[in-house]
Amino acid sequence: MYISGQQKLTLIDFPGHLATTIFTSGCNFRCPFCHNPELAMGRIEKISSSEPESETNFFKFLSARKGKIEGVCITGGEPTLQPGLIDFIKKIKTYGFFVKLDTNGTKPDVLKYLLDLKLLDFVAMDIKNSPEKYSETVGVKVDIEKIKTSVELIKNSFIDYEFRTTVVPGIHDYSDFLAIANWLSGSRAYYLQEFRDVVILDDNLRKKIKNKKINLEKIKQAIEHNFQKMGIRS
Repeated sequence: MYISGQQKLTLIDFPGHLATTIFTSGCNFRCPFCHNPELAMGRIEKISSSEPESETNFFKFLSARKGKIEGVCITGGEPTLQPGLIDFIKKIKTYGFFVKLDTNGTKPDVLKYLLDLKLLDFVAMDIKNSPEKYSETVGVKVDIEKIKTSVELIKNSFIDYEFRTTVVPGIHDYSDFLAIANWLSGSRAYYLQEFRDVVILDDNLRKKIKNKKINLEKIKQAIEHNFQKMGIRS
C-alpha cells in the first residue's frame, strides 16, 4: 500500500491513545470544502516535509516506537479504496498496535471485513449531509444505501466510533442537522466540525459561502439528545 505521508506523533487523532497518522491518496468524493484537495485528487507527492513512506520504512518506524506510541490512524483521501489496506492493517496488528480508520463509508464491504476480523479498534466516519442531499454535497453520484449500510455496521459494532460532519454555511442549513440526527439517532458519538476557509478543493465555494454563517451551538442544543455524546470541534 502506498503511504502518501505521515504525522509521526498525534495526541488528538486517536482518542485515548498516543498515535501516528498515515495519509493515503485518492478519494471517490469531490467535496468542494475538502481541506486536503491534493490527497483527494490523488496528486499528492508529499505531506509537508515528509517524503512518501514505503511500507518497509513505515514498519521500521513502528518497530522503533513500540512502547512509545499505542496506535495507528489511517486517513486519506479515502483509505478503503486502497487495494492493500486489509493486509496492511493485519500487519499493523501483528506489531501490537491499535488501529483507527477514517472513512467516508462508500465501501461497506471493506468495512465489514475489517470489523468481522476484529482488525479495527476505532472508526470515524464522515457524514457529509442528510441522505437527500448527499450527492449534491459531495459532488458525485452516491449510492446512499452503501452509506447507510456503513452507518449501521459501525453502530452495531463493539468498538469505539464516532460520526462527524464538517458544517459549511451555504451548503448545510439547520434542517439538514435535524435530518442527520434522526438518521443517526442512538449513536455513541457525533461531532460538528467548524469549516475553515483556508485550503479547499473548489475555490468557487468561497463565493457561495461569503458572509454566510451557521450557529453550531444552536444545532448542538437542538439535536444532542439523540446521541450518547456530542461535541463541537473548531
